[in-house]
Amino acid sequence: MRQALVIANWKLNGDTALLKDMAEHFHHVDIQEQVNVVICPPAVYLKTAAVLFEPSGIELGGQNCSEYGSGAYTGEISAEMLRDIGCEYVLIGHSERRALFAETDEMVAGKIKQAQQCNLRPVLCVGETLAEREANAVESVIRGQLEKALGEADFNNLVIAYEPVWAIGTGKTATPEQAQEVHKMIRDWVASKAPESAQKLQILYGGSVKADNASTLFHQADIDGGLIGGASLDTEQFDAICQAAKDI
Repeated sequence: MRQALVIANWKLNGDTALLKDMAEHFHHVDIQEQVNVVICPPAVYLKTAAVLFEPSGIELGGQNCSEYGSGAYTGEISAEMLRDIGCEYVLIGHSERRALFAETDEMVAGKIKQAQQCNLRPVLCVGETLAEREANAVESVIRGQLEKALGEADFNNLVIAYEPVWAIGTGKTATPEQAQEVHKMIRDWVASKAPESAQKLQILYGGSVKADNASTLFHQADIDGGLIGGASLDTEQFDAICQAAKDI
């Protein structure tokens, strides 16, 4: 059995007040034995988050890491630095990083390698654009992203998040059937590379997940939880999404 996993990606949002509010809320919510909950705030808040969330058992993740381990790379944050301040996870290859900051598949592969070398669990984000879906290229696009990113990866220390680009921050959500179809395809691809890991691997759905659609999505056979954007900035709504994941 795979344990449910819900990850909050705050992106360029949030502040100390939100951290305190959410930490206080989850300190009184007994959920960790049934759902792994991870918060990915902006990097400047990670150390504060580590202190505030420790009593609740909520884990931390970085939103990104460098493909380099150290050196003259001003503004970069290494995987080792994230691990050093208490992170367990790191998001890699999010569509916003690919589209807005020109991250290539080769860069994504380098970041995954760095993360795994530092005992961080990378959360590889994959997904297609609306044009690619309408061209019936979903499978080829996502298989290509997987192949290029995971050629040297350890499948036992990995999470994959399927986020259709057309559903991120748009209010549009893949139907449960659409999401399940892609999740199964991803699991089948992993099985072809690492059969012993495929059924253990957590595969998350992301893309306008909210409290009112989380349960239906999470009840699909190959969806193990969610990578949550905007809804993770509302403590009550994020808690409702985590509660929905308890029943997977």
